[in-house]
Amino acid sequence: MFQRLWNDESGVIISAELALVLTIVVIGIIVGLSEIAVAINTELNDLSNAFGALDQSYSFTGYCGHDGRSGKLKSYVSGSCFMDRTDDCDRNDSCDIVVGPVRHSTGG
Repeated sequence: MFQRLWNDESGVIISAELALVLTIVVIGIIVGLSEIAVAINTELNDLSNAFGALDQSYSFTGYCGHDGRSGKLKSYVSGSCFMDRTDDCDRNDSCDIVVGPVRHSTGG
């Protein structure tokens, strides 16, 4: 029975049909991988925008200690402050190569 199935040629795929099917499969894989690459770049762009939106400003007040009897200065620690300014890459407006230009709504 297996020998009869092996020698049966009524369902054989002609090489032209096989080439056409493989061409369509390869084109589908290329398009699919291209869309996956765009989706990954878009998500990484969103992640970089989230990191750029973090405000890293901080401040703390100083400490000053005096002797209770004489009033002399015993210890002193100055405060500090850092203000995070917006850098060029914080907003990431220049990344429109893969994902296309960003369309901002007018809010109207």
